[in-house]
Amino acid sequence: MHRTLTRLKPRLRQMSTSSRLADFSTCEISDALIRLKAPQGGYIPDINMVSPTSSNSELRICSPAYTVQMVLGTDTTSPKLAAHFVDTVPAGSVVVIHAPSEVKNAVWGGLMTAGAQARGATGVIISGRCRDLGEHRALGFPVFARGHSTVGQSPFTRPSAVNVPITISPQISGADTFPSITIKPGDWMIADEDGVVCVPHELEVQVIELASKGREIDAKCMEDIKAGKGIQQSFKLHRGK
Repeated sequence: MHRTLTRLKPRLRQMSTSSRLADFSTCEISDALIRLKAPQGGYIPDINMVSPTSSNSELRICSPAYTVQMVLGTDTTSPKLAAHFVDTVPAGSVVVIHAPSEVKNAVWGGLMTAGAQARGATGVIISGRCRDLGEHRALGFPVFARGHSTVGQSPFTRPSAVNVPITISPQISGADTFPSITIKPGDWMIADEDGVVCVPHELEVQVIELASKGREIDAKCMEDIKAGKGIQQSFKLHRGK
């Protein structure tokens, strides 16, 4: 009995954290991460909802990351997977794929959505492109991506590793771009109509606490602003600036 309880504790903790993080929008979570000195607020730029639709205000993913690293199809030195990565996705996780930034092909299609959905995955987040938009939407499967394409993986890219840290960099260079963000297996991924945010596993409790406080402060600001007190005065009173 003791061993059974021991096995259940991590799962119960994960469910509790997920339900609490899911209460907050990506914007509220980014604000909390900024206060924790995460320079990009956990935000992964330019990855947006493409399924079920691009304007589904009800959809929200809040799940631990199952990471997939893609490499160029011409890469003969990186490892090869023994099984298709979709067939190894744990139930309750979101697939997070990092594709080489220069490729224009899709790394996710309708058959993969069907397989992931059958395994109980909560969605897919792609630093890259997808295809078969109609199939994802017909299945109601959450897909977030940088864009879409008509061509699939082969011969352009291939999966090389799963459940490893992946580092997603800005797609363009320049002084105003965000820094790269590293996503580790099990980090919390929150995605909604505003975008995609990563909460490092070790910061989840602090993020929940700060997001709760931020929501209370914003509610007071909203009440005063609607009453005609002005943004500057309301911010100064409740935000202290």
